[in-house]
Amino acid sequence: MGKRKREAAELRKEVKNNTAIAKMNKCPTSPRKMRLVADIIRGENVYNALNILKFNPKEASGRLEKLLVSAINNWEQKNDGVDPSTAGLIVKDVFVDSARMFKRIQPAPQGRAHRIRKRSNHVTLVIDKTK
Repeated sequence: MGKRKREAAELRKEVKNNTAIAKMNKCPTSPRKMRLVADIIRGENVYNALNILKFNPKEASGRLEKLLVSAINNWEQKNDGVDPSTAGLIVKDVFVDSARMFKRIQPAPQGRAHRIRKRSNHVTLVIDKTK
């Protein structure tokens, strides 16, 4: 392996050690509602984000809080002996993608039917160490 490739591989390895990912699939909340809460914590310090989520009245905030705690624990497992409170972790990215949609029928007047779409989402949360 050449010098340039070795240096690039070492840089990727260092970046990978500084980041941690947590995913939540098939969350039974509308993606639009989840994005409202995700936009609030994007770019925040992880402990500030935990406080924001804890006191936010929306239902989606409870689910994101649990996911953020999982991401912090994943980061701790990658970096043995490093305290996450002193590491300066931030919420780097939060992706909210739509998932499976359950389609139901609700009776409507005059023999008609309205379609109900029960939406769900996938959430990916990435935390990173600040430089």
